[in-house]
Amino acid sequence: MKTFVVIPTYNEKENLPGLITALLALDTELHLVVVDDASPDGTGSIADEIAAIEPRVNVIHRIGKLGLGTAYVAGFRYALELRADRVLTMDADFSHNPAYVPDIIALCSVDDVGIGSRYVAGGGLDAQWGLHRRLLSAAANRVARTMLDLRARDCTSGFRCYRSEVLRTIPLDEIRSNGYSFLVEMLFRCQERGFRIGETPILFEDRHEGTSKISQMEILRGVKTVIRLWLQRIQVAR
Repeated sequence: MKTFVVIPTYNEKENLPGLITALLALDTELHLVVVDDASPDGTGSIADEIAAIEPRVNVIHRIGKLGLGTAYVAGFRYALELRADRVLTMDADFSHNPAYVPDIIALCSVDDVGIGSRYVAGGGLDAQWGLHRRLLSAAANRVARTMLDLRARDCTSGFRCYRSEVLRTIPLDEIRSNGYSFLVEMLFRCQERGFRIGETPILFEDRHEGTSKISQMEILRGVKTVIRLWLQRIQVAR
């Protein structure tokens, strides 16, 4: 089974080399796709230097900061063109520990989508997370699960593995959300098509270096996405 890991990047020069080293050291054959949005700090150039000596690393350069959702889609398409059987997504900042990658991939031997989950037994958040961030994360999941009737416990986790048939079935061009709300819409589309979704516990850690990319605008987009999908769900039910 050929597994590709899609890693969107924007100003992650301090984290990316170590992350790539950790992933390629796993006892699991992986191919990496770094999708860089013209990082001003030179992350894309660093990825190119690594790819020049490591054939398992591929780099996609985009013209600017175009958003997380479209970065995932670009990575999905690239991996599918190279005949990926499974595509895993993760953050570049070590908030997703590479040690969990084999467990998440293993879920896809049973389920169609595997999620590294903070909200199942054994999962959790790093102690460095403040109360505000904990409450925001928990509230976002609760609202999305309730309004969209999502069965997964962690609806906003970007640490996921998809079977290739899932990505070939879902019309990626029709997913309107970008940013982190893309994750909720992808899960919604997977569930409405009847794909099996499994979860395995992870500890979500604080980023190693750099600053968070989540802004107030991202939160607003997430709220709008959930409302749009909820209205669509209600209309279908009628």
